[in-house]
Amino acid sequence: MRNKVLAGVAAGFIATVGIAAPAQAISPTTADLYVLHAVPDLTVDVWVNGSVLLEDFAPGTLTDPLDLAAGDYEVVITAANDPITSPAIGPVTLTLASNTSYTAAAHLAADGSPTATLFTNDLSTIPAGQGKLTVRHTAAAPAVDILANGAVAFSNLSNPDEVSATLPVGTISAAVAATGTTAPVIGPADVAIQEGVNTIVYAWGSLADDNLTLAVQTIGGLHSNPGGVPSGTAGLAADPDPMLVGFGIAGVLALVIATSVVMMRARVGSDVRS
Repeated sequence: MRNKVLAGVAAGFIATVGIAAPAQAISPTTADLYVLHAVPDLTVDVWVNGSVLLEDFAPGTLTDPLDLAAGDYEVVITAANDPITSPAIGPVTLTLASNTSYTAAAHLAADGSPTATLFTNDLSTIPAGQGKLTVRHTAAAPAVDILANGAVAFSNLSNPDEVSATLPVGTISAAVAATGTTAPVIGPADVAIQEGVNTIVYAWGSLADDNLTLAVQTIGGLHSNPGGVPSGTAGLAADPDPMLVGFGIAGVLALVIATSVVMMRARVGSDVRS
């Protein structure tokens, strides 16, 4: 059986990949890459440069940040135990730049077909007393509006786009609704905006299959004054209605209706579409 997370890989590739500690700052010569699996009901293997690096990678899983050398990686995603010649997504060349944070999300396109998107994570400094909220549409669903405290905060967000805003520290009630409506298809969720933290919320799943849900990633250490270094955590809210997602002021992410949180360390990125 292929290794679930290979401890070593083919010669020439192993030297380029190292697992980053969650609180490690990005090196000026390498990239940080998180990998999110957001395709429902499809457990996959992830191949990089012809070798399996993630086996039985389950939906709703987000890796810790991976410290990768800048450069190109050929990525293929197959259904678990399928050969590389039968890809579900890919092959695609993933190009990473140094001193940059990315999240590669394998997800459904608006029409329900498996796809992937490479997002660049904003690590810019956040003013004192404020945090950042980023919302990414990675669901098989039409364009949506993002509601904050019952009012439209972002409108007509399409898959695979993202929106973000810098907000005062505090708690907002967030929901996702079809564009032009106010009836939530996900939420409402109580979200605490944390100082110096980019809170990234992914809407994923399928509207037609009634399995829309949220995954959440946080990247901290973005204060205007020294006091932290970029780090990341993630959680999956497994029940789409109602959604109650809370974030501790100390930076602890708690998804109170989650049924499971799976954290995996790995050495690879996922299939992407810029």
